[in-house]
Amino acid sequence: MTSYPTTWRRPPQIVTDRRWRLVLTVAVLAYLVLGLGSVEMNWARIVEGGERGMRFIRGFLQPDFSSRWKDISNGLIESLTITLTSTVVGVAISVPIGIGAARNLAPAWVYYICRSIIAVSRALQEVIIAIFLVAMFGFGPFAGFLTLSFATIGFISKLLAEDIEDIDEAQAEAIRATGASWLQLVNYAIQPQVMPRLIGLSLYRLDINFRESAVIGIVGAGGIGGTLNTAIDRYEYDSAGAILLIIIAIVMVAEYSSSYLRKFLQ
Repeated sequence: MTSYPTTWRRPPQIVTDRRWRLVLTVAVLAYLVLGLGSVEMNWARIVEGGERGMRFIRGFLQPDFSSRWKDISNGLIESLTITLTSTVVGVAISVPIGIGAARNLAPAWVYYICRSIIAVSRALQEVIIAIFLVAMFGFGPFAGFLTLSFATIGFISKLLAEDIEDIDEAQAEAIRATGASWLQLVNYAIQPQVMPRLIGLSLYRLDINFRESAVIGIVGAGGIGGTLNTAIDRYEYDSAGAILLIIIAIVMVAEYSSSYLRKFLQ
């Protein structure tokens, strides 16, 4: 009588030879040890930073909303203003660039120009753009508005162009067969297919822009980030904790609201 095995073990998916797996494991561990050994660790600074971290956590657990409420509210209003205006302007500019960056809609020279704009926008991180614009236009919300508008263009245009390239071509061919012009093709064949996605992306970018407004404020581009940076510099960790809690609350509200709207639109 044939005896069948009572246990089963999943075979390895990448390296089937056990000896090579052992060699690779030892090599990775050796590299990890060498990498950690090359990191210069100042244990005195680590202990000092740990103490500051504990003070920050205590301030976060006991937030002070009242002492610097005027500064917090002003920074918050500034951040919300930057977020809303930059998102609206960025999306408005992104739509023609996204259409021009779709290979199935635009001629080659328009396609390459629009793709270049998207590449430049996506290549630079928001903080770097903010530092550059603060140097050009000075401290304040105007630099933050330009920074987030510029970043929104790269984000929305790229995803919109990809959505246009992935549309149902049968619908577009049907519109072309009627002798429709290029604008009529965009209006009746492209726009109905990508509009729900565009609205969802715009809401998602609104959420991102608010979080980024807190980051770029640290380099002087206005918003709640500047207030947060000032509170930390003054060791007012309870006020910093209050600001972070407000940012988390607003991001959560924006996240749930955008999820509901996207679900409603789809």
